[in-house]
Amino acid sequence: MLSLTLPVEIFLCLEPTDLRCGFDRLTQRAAEHARRNVRNGGLYVFLNRRRDRLKLLYWDTDGLALWYKRLESGTYQLPVVAKEAQSTTLAPDELALILSGIDLTSVRRRKRFSPTAEK
Repeated sequence: MLSLTLPVEIFLCLEPTDLRCGFDRLTQRAAEHARRNVRNGGLYVFLNRRRDRLKLLYWDTDGLALWYKRLESGTYQLPVVAKEAQSTTLAPDELALILSGIDLTSVRRRKRFSPTAEK
């Protein structure tokens, strides 16, 4: 089971990643695409070209942690973003939907209060 202290920022790398990469290469990709140091916190999500494998990289207080999942059938669906984007941020519930195989285009958010949406 994956247990993280929330709220946590989640960064999704939109370009396919060779998932044979280990901690060091994925840390470098996180710095390139999310423009952040992994040790500053956050969760970094990487998918392979076929989108049937996924790795999560995060700093776990005293070292890097890696979580890996291979689907036996089907693929992960990416959220719709601008074509030129290299990465995007996700809400924890969006990551949960992706991991559960929910079609993101059929999901609709209900209106909620947001301090940035005021005015």
